[in-house]
Amino acid sequence: MTRPAPLRLAVTLLCVALAGAACSSKSDRDRSGPLSPGPLAATELQLRLIEAKPGTTITLAAGKFEIVDGLSLAVDRVTLRGAGPDATILSFAGQTTAGEGLLVTADDVRLEGFAIEDTRGDGIKSKGADRIIYRDLRVEWTGGPSEKNGAYGIYPVESQDVLIDSVTVRGASDAGIYVGQSRNIIVRKSRAEFNVAGIEIENSSQADVFDNIVTRNSGGILVFNLPDLPIKDGRDIRVFDNQVFANDTPNFAPPGNIVASVPTGTGIMVMAARGVHIFRNQLRLNRTAHVLVAAYFLPTKDAAYDPLPHRVVLRDNVYGPGGDDPQGMLRPLARAMGGRLPSVVWDGVDTYGGVTVEGSLDMLEDGSVGFIDLGLVSTPVDFATARPRMTRPAPSPRMPVEPPPVRLAFDPAMPPSAEPSPDAPATGVPADPLQAIKGIQERLQTLQPAAPSKDGP
Repeated sequence: MTRPAPLRLAVTLLCVALAGAACSSKSDRDRSGPLSPGPLAATELQLRLIEAKPGTTITLAAGKFEIVDGLSLAVDRVTLRGAGPDATILSFAGQTTAGEGLLVTADDVRLEGFAIEDTRGDGIKSKGADRIIYRDLRVEWTGGPSEKNGAYGIYPVESQDVLIDSVTVRGASDAGIYVGQSRNIIVRKSRAEFNVAGIEIENSSQADVFDNIVTRNSGGILVFNLPDLPIKDGRDIRVFDNQVFANDTPNFAPPGNIVASVPTGTGIMVMAARGVHIFRNQLRLNRTAHVLVAAYFLPTKDAAYDPLPHRVVLRDNVYGPGGDDPQGMLRPLARAMGGRLPSVVWDGVDTYGGVTVEGSLDMLEDGSVGFIDLGLVSTPVDFATARPRMTRPAPSPRMPVEPPPVRLAFDPAMPPSAEPSPDAPATGVPADPLQAIKGIQERLQTLQPAAPSKDGP
């Protein structure tokens, strides 16, 4: 009898762990060198991930690894390193489960120098994984944009001290690089293209997003606070020195997804976040608007949630052509105003629950930069009430203070040691490889059996 996909995964990983528990010292020596592609490489890789001890580096040789089940890592202070994102390729084109390609549930992990292709679900997900590095990676759905692609390419969540450096993501049906419900984040020197959202910082605090190239997505860089999540007060985000241009891929998010509402051609969008400073970015050829600042526009029953943006600051950005073909929910409004929108669009919402706030947006750009206030006033939003005007909002009574640069609690240039750092909390990493099965529970909670292909099983 064929087992459901999640059960098959659990049985596979349990068998791998049992095999690892029985390994001899000779087997350990055999596993000390780089792992090369081959018929048993996927099983061997998962075995190495389970058997790894803190301080271990698992090396992958150049070549293409064919993998049919998701991988997981639940051991702290492990490095997984390939020969480069165009040399070492983990292909999940034949994946039989709907989960992510690699799930990390451990601290002080470094993922470097390989590619993940064509996963059924997310590319690489880490949950509760503090002091993690994603560096010199590529995650791609090689068939191009499709709502059937996985939602996220790089996906750390509920973590502290996250570094995403020199990563490329293409084809994610939600966000290429997504950081959610996390703190102390750096996203730098990366490229996001042909995703619905290029980079998204959601319900997170203390983040620096800089020196990235964000192009050919539906929306470029998103900074969102959303309701109904355990952490809902994201704040103190700096978005600077990025190139955000020609984000023109039609929005291919599955219906019902919040990013499905992002108008194609949006450069940078802030929704309901606090203390967001946007400066020294180069924006051009984004056909809806270069910058869109908005309140959360749907009804919510989350009594602890504030749907308004606060202390959003725009300054010293360079704006090229754009706004000439607005899409999505802004298209009817643009038609009524001659078919174009200026560089910066604010929905004008400053009232929620009958309370009006000051300082939603500080528009500190040169007077030549186009601006429009849509005059929607309150949320939930009713676009029929829009009263557009070109008047900039009054400056905040007190100038918002720019958040300090993010300082990670570790040195990215130093390899993780076999012993925890003095500042790291005790993690209780088990010596028994069977205890690594804790990562399976996390995977089974998120996996669903994959829908059968139209072409048959």
